[in-house]
Amino acid sequence: MGQCPTRIISRRRAVGLITVGLAAPFVSRWASAQSAWPEQTAVPDLLKGSGEVRIATWGGALQDAEQKAYFEPFEKLTGIKVRALPGADQAKVKAMVETGNVEWDIVQLSNGSIMNLMKSGDYFERIDYSLVDDGVGKEYRSEYGLEMLVWASVMAYRTDAFNGAAPASWADFWDISKFPGGRALYGIGSEHPELEFALMAAGVPADKLYPLDVDKALASYEKIRKSVTKWWTTGAQPPQMLTDREVVMTTVWNGRMAALQEQGVPAAICWNQGVARRDGWGVPKGAKNKVNAMKFIAYSTMAIPQARFALSIPYGPVNEGAFKYIPPERTAMLPSAPEIKKKLVPYDYDWWIANQDMAVAKFNKWLLG
Repeated sequence: MGQCPTRIISRRRAVGLITVGLAAPFVSRWASAQSAWPEQTAVPDLLKGSGEVRIATWGGALQDAEQKAYFEPFEKLTGIKVRALPGADQAKVKAMVETGNVEWDIVQLSNGSIMNLMKSGDYFERIDYSLVDDGVGKEYRSEYGLEMLVWASVMAYRTDAFNGAAPASWADFWDISKFPGGRALYGIGSEHPELEFALMAAGVPADKLYPLDVDKALASYEKIRKSVTKWWTTGAQPPQMLTDREVVMTTVWNGRMAALQEQGVPAAICWNQGVARRDGWGVPKGAKNKVNAMKFIAYSTMAIPQARFALSIPYGPVNEGAFKYIPPERTAMLPSAPEIKKKLVPYDYDWWIANQDMAVAKFNKWLLG
C-alpha cells in the first residue's frame, strides 16, 4: 500500500479495527507471470451494465494487484468503468454519509471496521447476495460487508538457527532454552496487541481463547520480555530483522514473508496457531452507483478473479472454487488454503470491537512500565 501501518494507526485509531497487516505487501514473482493467469471470459448478464463504480482502496501494491485481478477485467466484461481511489478510510465514510456527499461507491475495509461503524449509525448498504457466487464461504458474508481476502498474523523464524529443529507453537516461541535467540513482537502503537499469542504460549487452547484474559496475557508476556530484542511497529521490520539475523523468531504479517523467501533467506512461516483476519468490501449508505457496486463486489468474489488476485499477492481467496486455478506451490502460501486454514485461529472481531480500548491501554501501560 501507499501508507505505512503507523501512519494508518495514528490517523484512524479512534474509529476502530483496520487491516494494517496489508500495508505495502509483497507482489510476488507469480504476478510477473500474468500471461499464465486464468481468464474470466464471460459473466452473467446480471453483472453487465453501464456508467461507473468508484472504489476506495488502500492504494499501493495492493491496488496494483486489484487493478490486474479485478478492475481491468471487470471493465472489459461488464461495460462498467472502474475509478480506483486510494485512501480508504472508515472515518471518511462516516463523514460522507452524514453530510450526504458520498464520493465512494465501495470502500475496502475489514468487516470489523464496518461492524464498528454500524454500531453508531446506518452507514452501509446491505450486500445483495443474490448476485454473489455460491463458492464464497458463509464465514466471509455479513449483512453489510463481504470479505474478499484472508491474511494472517503468524510466527516466522530462521531455519538455520536451531540445528534443524523447528518451532511449532507459541509455547516454543516462548521457550528460550529450547530455541535460544532474540525475539520480536508487535509493540507500542499496535491497535491489536498479540494477546492471542501470549495466551496460547501460556497454555490456553486455541478454541478457548475468547473472551481474552488480558491480565493473563500480560503475565505471559512478562516471561519473555527480556528476550524480546525489538517490539516492532511497522510491517517491514520483522522480515528485515530476520534477514539481518537481528532476531531468530518474530511475529509477522504473512504477506511480508514471500519476498524474503524468494530472495533465498533461510526463513519459514509457522502457520500453526496463527490468527486469521480478513479484508472486504462495503458500500457506503447512499452510494450513487449502488447497483454497479453490488455487481463489482459479486464479480470480484467469483472464483477466477479471486485466483488472479491470489496469484498476484499472497493473500487467500474467500471463494473455495479459486483453488482450482491456483498451483499447489502457490496454494501452500495462502492463509485460506484448506490445509493452512485449519491451523489458524479466527480473529474474533466482536470481542475486539467491544474491548479494544481496554486491551490496548493495559498493554501499552505494561510495555512502557
